Amino acid sequence: QVQLVESGGGLVQAGGSLRLSCAPSGRLFSINAMGWYRQAPGKQRELVAAITTGGSTNYADSVKGRFTISRDNAKNTVYLQMNSLKPEDTAVYYCNVRGSFNLYDYWGQGTQVTVSS
Repeated sequence: QVQLVESGGGLVQAGGSLRLSCAPSGRLFSINAMGWYRQAPGKQRELVAAITTGGSTNYADSVKGRFTISRDNAKNTVYLQMNSLKPEDTAVYYCNVRGSFNLYDYWGQGTQVTVSS
């Protein structure tokens, strides 16, 4: 079973930046898309950003212009650069990797991001 290893969460003041990273513990083939989701207390998990193998990206409206998703295909690693953070960005952030033709759908354990006002 492949595990996704996340890093980069933490506590930051409003206006600050954080960079999240996620890499699988083993080699994955036929990756379709990699992405980040978040879940705040009392709220449903929501998509933050996703990127396909071809480089197409998709962002939640609330993070457009502030967050940037990128990936290193050689390392199967996905990054989320978060700038101009706001208190409402506070949540547990989860990495997700999906295979082509729904071969697999892996989730990370989550990393806490806390933005203080």
